[in-house]
Amino acid sequence: MSRVVHFEIHADDVDRARTFYEKVFGWLHEKYEHGEYWLFKTGTDDRPGINGGLMKRVSSPVPGGFSSYVCTIAVDNLDEMIRRIEEHKGKCVRPKQVMPGIGWNCHCMDTEGNVFGLMQHDPSAA
Repeated sequence: MSRVVHFEIHADDVDRARTFYEKVFGWLHEKYEHGEYWLFKTGTDDRPGINGGLMKRVSSPVPGGFSSYVCTIAVDNLDEMIRRIEEHKGKCVRPKQVMPGIGWNCHCMDTEGNVFGLMQHDPSAA
């Protein structure tokens, strides 16, 4: 079985996107030593998850840039995270909804037009 081991975000404005993910999620970033690429550290090694990268959006066969997977980010408080996203010029593009017995989720968009999911684990959700 194959696992996702890295994600990559493509941005028209790399500085703006880097600031968005730092301010909203607290992700740490550092410039990769080769080329114009930034590495994101999304959490500590004692929690499940993956780290990723950020790069300038380049042309692709898909109009408007790469098409991509939607990655979902675990959060402790979905309502608070939606508020923070909107405060930093992102937006909620699919409202909060219940996943009975699992939790709550929604989809948001960053400052670069990339869509990502948010998930608040809550086994009592109904």
